[in-house]
Amino acid sequence: MPARERDPEDPRRARTASLSLALFLFAAILLFPPLLKLFEGGDTLFGLPTLYLFLFAVWIVVVAAVYLIAEHVAGPRRGPN
Repeated sequence: MPARERDPEDPRRARTASLSLALFLFAAILLFPPLLKLFEGGDTLFGLPTLYLFLFAVWIVVVAAVYLIAEHVAGPRRGPN
């Protein structure tokens, strides 16, 4: 299978770079210590500290977004022929 040639002017590549940067900034803001302090304390939800639930939710969202960006970069898949 030949490697796909990369065109520096490809709009898909520029969009992917923008999405990656936006995801990084989104994750950095959500994991910023002053924001995390909002979830400190004795509050629990279903017996789990809210800070742990928030961190786990952020992690799931970031991983899912990375997967979607990677699928966007890979492009459409071809079936076996």
